[in-house]
Amino acid sequence: MLKDFFGAEVEKAIEKAVNKNQLGQMTECPKGVLSVEKPKNLEFGDFAVNVSALARFAKLSPTQIAQEIAANLDIKDCEINVIGGFINFKTGFRLLKDLIEEILEEKETFAKPKKINKEKILLEYVSANPTGPFHIGHGRWAAMGSTLANLLKFWGHDVTQEFYINDAGSQIDKLGQSLKIRIQQELGEKIDFPTDEAERKNYYTGEYLIPIAKKYIQERRNRKAETDFLNVKILADYAKNEMENLQKTLLKDFGVSFDIFYSEQDLHDSGKVEACVKKLKEMGKLYEKDGAIWFKSSDYGDEQDRVIKKADGSNTYLTADIAYHLDKLERGYDRLINIWGADHHGYVARVRASIEALGYDPNKLEVLLGQLVNLVINGEEVRMGKRKNMVTLDELIEEVGIDATRFWMIMRNIDTTLDFDIELAKTASDENPVFYVQYAHARACSILRNAVAEKIDTQTGQKIPAPISEKELAELSENYDKNILAPIFEEKETFDSARKLILKLEEYKSLIKFSAENRQVYTICRYVQELAVDFHSFYTVSRVITEDKAMMKARLALVTATKTVLKNALDLLGVSAPEKM
Repeated sequence: MLKDFFGAEVEKAIEKAVNKNQLGQMTECPKGVLSVEKPKNLEFGDFAVNVSALARFAKLSPTQIAQEIAANLDIKDCEINVIGGFINFKTGFRLLKDLIEEILEEKETFAKPKKINKEKILLEYVSANPTGPFHIGHGRWAAMGSTLANLLKFWGHDVTQEFYINDAGSQIDKLGQSLKIRIQQELGEKIDFPTDEAERKNYYTGEYLIPIAKKYIQERRNRKAETDFLNVKILADYAKNEMENLQKTLLKDFGVSFDIFYSEQDLHDSGKVEACVKKLKEMGKLYEKDGAIWFKSSDYGDEQDRVIKKADGSNTYLTADIAYHLDKLERGYDRLINIWGADHHGYVARVRASIEALGYDPNKLEVLLGQLVNLVINGEEVRMGKRKNMVTLDELIEEVGIDATRFWMIMRNIDTTLDFDIELAKTASDENPVFYVQYAHARACSILRNAVAEKIDTQTGQKIPAPISEKELAELSENYDKNILAPIFEEKETFDSARKLILKLEEYKSLIKFSAENRQVYTICRYVQELAVDFHSFYTVSRVITEDKAMMKARLALVTATKTVLKNALDLLGVSAPEKM
C-alpha cells in the first residue's frame, strides 16, 4: 500500500537523519507518532506525513524537522515538498503503473494479504425467532453479516456463519395457540383473537399464519376427527418448522449462506444449560438470594449481578445465552463475533463477564450493535411489528430486488439508523447508488466489448475492422507490457483523470485492510461509489477507443483494472456486477 510505503520511507529517513545528528535532541524514531494522510489541498500531493509530533523530541521547529527528513528521503519518480510540518508526496509514473500491473496480474485476489494472523471465527447473526417472517431489520443483519463473512474470508480467516434459532420458551407455545385459531377459522368456526390488548399480546395475529393453517389442514384432511388434530404442542412444532423453512429459503435467495443453524431448544435438551449452571456453581461464581440464583457478573465488569435461575426454578434468558457462548468456546473458536440489535446492548457486559468467569478471555467476544431500519415510502416512514400487518423482508426484495436491498442495507455504518428509501432504490438513475455503481461496471464491460467488435459501414456495407483484436485485449492483462501506460502520462488532460482513478484503485488495498480489521462493511459501499465517480470522469474526459492505438491500449488497461476492482468489491457485498444494463 502506498500509505505504508511512504510511511516506511519516512521512518528510514528519520533514522538516517538521527544518525547524522540532524534532528536535534532525537536519539531514535519514536513509534506510533507518525500518520500518513491525504492532504486537504490535493495540489500539495497524494499523501502527506505529519512529522510535527517529533518537535517535542527534537526540540526543533516542525518545518526544520520536515526539511531535514525530506533531505534524507531516497524515493525515485516521486515529487516531494515540505509545507510546515508536513512532507507531501506526489506519486510518480513508476509507482502508478506498478499498481495497474498488480491489479491485472492478481485479478480477483488483488488486495488479499500474503500473510495474516489467521483466526478461526464464529460469526453469528440474524438469529431470529421462528415465529414470523423476517422484518427489514433482519434483512440489514443478514446483508451485513454475510458481507462481513465474505470480507473476513477474503482477508484469510476461517469463518463459520451461524444462525441461533430462538426456538425455546413461551413464544413457541404462543405460535401454536395462534395457528390453532387460524386453523379453526379456516374450518369455518366463529373464533377470533382476543380484542383486549393485554391478552392479544399472547398471540401472533399476522396473516402469515393463514397459508400455514391451510397447508396443515390439507396435509391432515383425513385426520380431522383425531383428538390431537388441534393439539397445541403439535401445532407449535408444525408452525415452527414451517417458519424455519421459509426463513432458510429467503436467506438463500438473499445470498446468505449459513453453515450452522443452532437450535436453542437443542441446547436445553442436551443438558448443556444445566451443565453450565453447575460449572459456574462449582467455580464459586453463583450465590442464592431471595430464593433465586445469582451470577456474580459485577466481579467481571458488569454494573450489577444477574439472576440466572428464578425463584420458581426456571432459567432466565441470560442462562441459555451463557451456555451458548460456553458451547461456542468449547468448539474451539479463536474469536466470536455477534451482530445484535441495539436493544441488546445491555447483554454485552453480562456475556463478556460470563466468558471471563468461566476461565476464557472475554476479548474473544466482539459484539457489533446495529441500529434498525426506517422504511421510507413516498416520503413517509412505515412502522413495523410482528403482531400486525408489516413490511417484511421478502416484500421489500420483491419490490426493489436483491441487489438494491443488499446494497442499501449495507451502505450505512451498522451503528447508524438507516433510512431505506424504496422509491429511490427502484430508480435507474445516478441518484440511486447501487444503480450508479453497477452502471460503471457495465460501462467498463461495454467499452471492452466495443474495442474488439467489428462494425458494418452503413454506406458501403463493408466490414470495419475492430479497433484491436481479442488477442491484443487479452494480452493487456495476460502478458502485461510495463510501459503500456506511458501514453496516458504524456497527455495532460488524460493524465489528471487517469492519475486520480489509479490512486482510487490503489486505495482499495487500504480499504480492505481497514474494513477487515475494524469489522466495517459500509466502507466498501462508499468506496465503490467514489470509484464509480472517478471512472465516469475518466472516460468522459478521455475517449478510450481512439485511432492512437498506443493510447487506446493504455486506456483499455485502466478500464480493465477498474472493472476488476469494481467486480471484486461487488462480490464482497453480494451484489451482482452486470455486464449490460
